[in-house]
Formats: sequence, C-alpha cells, structure tokens
Amino acid sequence: MLLRRLTLCSRNHLDYRRRVCGFLTRPLTQVPKGRAHGSSFAHRGELRQAKRIVVKLGSAVVTRGDECGLALGRLASIVEQVAMLQNQGREMMIVTSGAVAFGKQRLRHEILLSQSVRQALHSGHNQLNDMSVPVLEARACAAAGQSGLMALYEAMFTQYSTCTAQVLVTNLDFHDDQKRQNLNSTLQELLRMNIVPIINTNDAVVPPPEPNSDLQGVISIKDNDSLAARLAVEMKADLLIALSDVEGLYDSPPGTDDAKLLDIFYPGDQHTITYGTKSRVGIGGMEAKVKAALWALQGGTSVVIANGTHPKVTGHVITDIVEGKKVGTFFSEIKPAGPTLEHQTQVARNSGRMLASLHPDKRSEIICHLAELLTERQEEILAANKMDMDLAVNTGLLPAAMLKRLSLSPAKLNSLALGLHQIAVAAQDSVGRVLRRTRVAHNLELEQITVPIGVLLVIFEARPDCLPQVSALSIASGNALLLKGGKEAANTNRVLHQLTQEALSMHRVKEAVQLVSTREEVEDLCRLDKMIDLIIPRGSSQLVKNIQRAAKGIPVLGHSEGICHVYVDAEASVDKVIKIVRDSKCDYPAACNAMESLLIHTDILKTPLFDQIIDMFRTERVKIHAGPRLASYLTFSPSEAKSLRAEYGDLECCMEVVDGMQEAVDHIHKYGSSHTDVIITENEDTAEQFLQLLDSACVFWNASSRFADGYRFGLGAEVGISTARIHARGPVGLEGLLTTKWVLRGDGHTAADFSEQGTMKYLHEKLHVGKPLAGQRDSN
Repeated sequence: MLLRRLTLCSRNHLDYRRRVCGFLTRPLTQVPKGRAHGSSFAHRGELRQAKRIVVKLGSAVVTRGDECGLALGRLASIVEQVAMLQNQGREMMIVTSGAVAFGKQRLRHEILLSQSVRQALHSGHNQLNDMSVPVLEARACAAAGQSGLMALYEAMFTQYSTCTAQVLVTNLDFHDDQKRQNLNSTLQELLRMNIVPIINTNDAVVPPPEPNSDLQGVISIKDNDSLAARLAVEMKADLLIALSDVEGLYDSPPGTDDAKLLDIFYPGDQHTITYGTKSRVGIGGMEAKVKAALWALQGGTSVVIANGTHPKVTGHVITDIVEGKKVGTFFSEIKPAGPTLEHQTQVARNSGRMLASLHPDKRSEIICHLAELLTERQEEILAANKMDMDLAVNTGLLPAAMLKRLSLSPAKLNSLALGLHQIAVAAQDSVGRVLRRTRVAHNLELEQITVPIGVLLVIFEARPDCLPQVSALSIASGNALLLKGGKEAANTNRVLHQLTQEALSMHRVKEAVQLVSTREEVEDLCRLDKMIDLIIPRGSSQLVKNIQRAAKGIPVLGHSEGICHVYVDAEASVDKVIKIVRDSKCDYPAACNAMESLLIHTDILKTPLFDQIIDMFRTERVKIHAGPRLASYLTFSPSEAKSLRAEYGDLECCMEVVDGMQEAVDHIHKYGSSHTDVIITENEDTAEQFLQLLDSACVFWNASSRFADGYRFGLGAEVGISTARIHARGPVGLEGLLTTKWVLRGDGHTAADFSEQGTMKYLHEKLHVGKPLAGQRDSN
C-alpha cells in the first residue's frame, strides 16, 4: 500500500456529488490555458498562465512564535487564497509543515494536566510547584499532531466549499517506481475531482536525513522543501510557491547591512550567495530551498520563494505571485541580455549625481545639443515613428486621439527643439541657486539652496515627444531619470533615447537618463521606494489613478482627472465667449486641459448669445449633455448628462445653468478636479472674486483653458500638470523638479553655545535683524 494514510474529508454523499458535479459543469472560461510541460516560465507575467500550482508552507509560516501551536490567522489567509485560485479552475496542492508544532501543543497540555492531577492526588491540594515539561520527541509530536492539523485544514477549506484529502509520504515512496506511479495516479484523480491534496512527510516514521544522499539526477526527500520540489516535478506542476519567514533570497544573510533581496535568481548564480543560519523551526534553510528550487526549475516547474509570515502581505501573497506581481524571488532559466531595472536605477542615480555637479553651462550645452540632434536627425526619428504608426493603424487598437499623440512631424520636432532651447536658458539658474542666506551669528552663516530631487520615474503612454521634453527638464534640474514609455511608441522612444544619451555623452553623464525596456509592470516599478524619489505619470486619468494606487511610499506628481470648467458670466463679451469656448473644447479635445463642462449664467438663456454657442457647437460637431437645471428650462433638450463629473476627452461636453459667479464657484468645487477653470466676463470685480475664491491649480480670466501648458507658460516644456496640494501645482517645469537643502557654515560653533535664554535671543535676532548677505535676494 503506497500511502501510509489517506483521509478524505468527511462529506455526506449528496453534498460530495453536488460539489463534484459543480466542478464538472463550471464554465471553462475560468480555467487558465494549459501549456506543454518541460520548460519553466521565463518571466513573472507568464505566471498568470499557471494551471497546476504547488504551495509549500514552511514550519515558520504555520507555526506560532512560541513554536508550540499553529499561527491560525496566517493559515486562514493562506487557505482563503488557495481556495480562491482553486475556484478559478486551477489545480492546487499544498505541502505543509505543522504536525510537530500542533502535536507539541497537545502533548504539553496533556502532560501538564496529568502532572497536576497526580500532584493533587498525592499532596491533597493543587500545588503546581516544580512542575516541568520533559523534552518532547519530534516523531511523537508529529504522530499526536497530524490528525489535528488535517482536521483544521478540513474545517477551514469547508468554509469555501472546497474538499481536501490528506496524503502522507516518505522518501521510500519516491524511490520505488510502482509506489511513485501509485502516488501520481492518486493525486491526479484527486485533482480531477476538484479536491485539494494536503501532502506531508510522515514524520512519525521518517528516518533521519542522510547527508549527500541524493541520487544522480534525483533529489532525496530530506525536508518539505525537497518534498515540494520532487512532487512539483513528478506532477508536472507549472508553479511551486515556497513560503518562508523571509522576503525571498538575499545575496547575503538577511539583516546584514549590505543584504540585497534578489528579485530574480538564475542557475549559475549560486556563487554570489552567502547563506545565513537556518530558520528557528524546521530542518531546512535557505540553502535547502535554493537547491530544491533549482532542481524543480530544471524539471520544468517555475519557482517563487516569498514571505508567508508578514502580516501586511500574507493575505494576498499567493494571489499576487500568481498575478505576476514582483513578490519574493522568482527563479528563471532565461537571463535577460540587458540590465535589470534595479541596476538601471542605481546607474542612473550615480550618473545623476555627476550631472548635478556639472557647471550650469555644461548642462545647457547638453540640452542645446539634444535640440540640434532633433533637427539634424529628423529623418531617422520620423522613420521610426512611421513604424509605430503603421503598426498602430494595422492593429486598430488605438483610438484617434491617441494616434494623434503618437504621430510626430517635422513641425512637432522643430517646436520641441525651440522648447529645449528655452529650457537650456533656464538651466543657467537652477541647481545651487541660493534662496535664502542669513548671518546667524559671527562666522555662522545659513543658506537654503536648490538641489535636485534625485531619481525621477516618468511613465507615459503614446506620446514620444514627452521623452526629449522630460529628459531636458531632468538634465536642467540635475535629476537622474527613468523613462517607461508605452509599447505603442517603442521604436520612436528607442531612437529618441539614443539621441538623448548621445547628447549626455559630451560631458560623460550618458547613463543619467535610462529607458526602461524590461517586462516590469507599472506596479512593480512603483514598489522601488528605496531607489526612486518621485513618480510622474503622463497619460490617461486611469493610468494616473493606477499609479497613485500602486505607489508604495513614493510621492506621485500628477492629476487624476482634467475636468475643466468655463463659466460664462452675464456680463461676458459675445466675441470672447465664442472664441474662448471654441478653443477650450475643440482645439484638442483629448488634452487634459480641454473644457469638459460649460456653465452659463441664467440671464444668457434667452439671448442670442446662447443660440450662438449652440450653433458653434453644432458646427464643430460637439455633442452636448445637458445638466439637470438646463434640461428643466428646455422643451427639447439634448441628452441629459449621466454625471456632472465626467471627463469626455472628445468632442463632447456638459452644459449647465447657474445663477451667478458664486454658484459657479460652488459647482466647480463640487464637481471639478482642481485642474483648470475659466471665467469669461467684462466685470473686473466679478473676475477678481472668481480668481480668489477658486482653489484650482490654474484659474483664468478671459483666456482659453488650453493655456494651461508648460510651453505656453514659458517653461519650455512640462513634465505634467499637477493638481496636488503640495509641492508643484499646475504645469510643472524646471522649478517643480527641484527641492532645497540647508547649508550651515560655522567656525567651531556648537549647540551648547546657545543656552535656553540665548536661543530665544538668537531666534529674535535671526527673524528681525538677520538679513541676506550682499548680492542675494531675500525670498521672504
């Protein structure tokens, strides 16, 4: 008999048939597409295709901190994730530890209870002094805990209508061909019936591990790591998830100063690893996990080692791995030709520091040279852009607005070059500019100066013209830059990045601007909180929202939506209204600074101006959505707006009626996005109140909303438009990419030089007497 013990979960016959029938009739759309086994997945993103998955739970994952009993909360979270993946149509198997810990808890309880009863009978009273628990033998604990562990799994999985089965094995079950075949067929049948096998070594009878006892090409079952690897290969699993009490594989023992978590590990990299001590529980260790993982990888099963004990991630660690997110260490047989993202970021930071230390004239020279290259190499740029355009048109996946953004022309490139020359001029007075300088005391001077933010990550969609703009601004501000462009502009971005690095090479800072071309998802980029200082998204509101949600400890400079309003006052000029409204809506309706809502004073409704506005929209083919108040005034009104907070991004807009300027302000505060809002009026007092009361990033009087642009503001270019309440707001140019630091120059001064009373005098003198030194402007 192959299996030492096989316990199917207790179900009545009717309930069991109902579950199996439910599985057999489940929609096939839930089941991931299978693949031919034999080669592991090359990239994390492919893990979404994994159909058969083995989850290995280490002793540290399932065991409490006192090593006596199970961590029920963690176990419940893991069970929930496994059940969810099972219900998606995947085939899940669990290799678990925990029988020893569970048995230790039970035996300790029984021994203490027995001792207390004997002592009470012997002495006549219940004194528990000098009671001690003997050292418990592991095999006895395993025998006592195995049934309770399985009962616990069964109870937990029952909550998700999932059936389980227990399978206990030993090393001998894999050495005998007949037993191995029996094991395989048993597990195949359980998976076919939609049952989750719970597998463990039979620790009650297992012999002690023998060192170096692996057969040639076959891994011996020494611990649950080797068991999980052997089982995954035997069952042709697509993925093995090994959960431990560390984040993954480090290049040196975790906790040491220079320890670095490895996102991806490749065979042949073992010599770069220094292993630490083993876990406080269990008989394996990271070295055993790596050996087992590499053996499974060689057998065609992908492997991820991750932390299953962290309270903030335990509840989704397994599902995150299956979704391809950057969690733990992913073992891959294919080593990419290019550098890793982490390497690119580090190289960019080092080169960025050199860039920041250059004289301003040299940074200006780099930007001017880049502007010249945009003109001189137009044919090369436009040829690459034509390849991207042809591919986009042939696939038909991009809407017209995005195709317009993707397209480059000689006029666009010339305009880009002009903007870069403006940035080059601004670069002369950027990094190292003294904002405030104060003589605090004799030979004690304090300065506040501008410095780069550090490493910027700019994520942009189908806008290749963004690449030279943002690169120039980063060069001018001395920042290192990572660029992640949309794949629809891959060819154009590659050429533009080459030109950027060619310009940077003139002063040996070529690596300061990096183009991310690896397969990392946006969410993975947002996790590099120790390497990236600011994320700037440029694209759709959905892209910005996704990045803001995914960012882990990294500030995001961006706007969630561009719901721009134009308010037409009762005292507005007819000519200005038609001109401004047309430009705001029709010049570039896909832009974030295009008008989305038109607010009209009620006094205009029955005037020729209202008819002229409607006629202009009709001529420009703008679809109107009436607000509830406007709809109530009209007998035959346009379709009513589904929402007053809509960003159409097309030739559509909402029209609504208000009773005056104050009501318009209230409406914008309620439904706007703090981007750009406009008033059209000839009444100066009304306009000034509007400009003062509205707290949007850009507020205009008698000017189109399309003026909310870095180029039109004279910034040369912009990295984006921010609606945030801190740091830069509106179009963000060179100034928005700088921060400050304080520099104090003393002559042996110490804090002890100032007593508590002297400190008050010092502050008084600084605020009221201290002045900027000669030649410096006081920013106060």
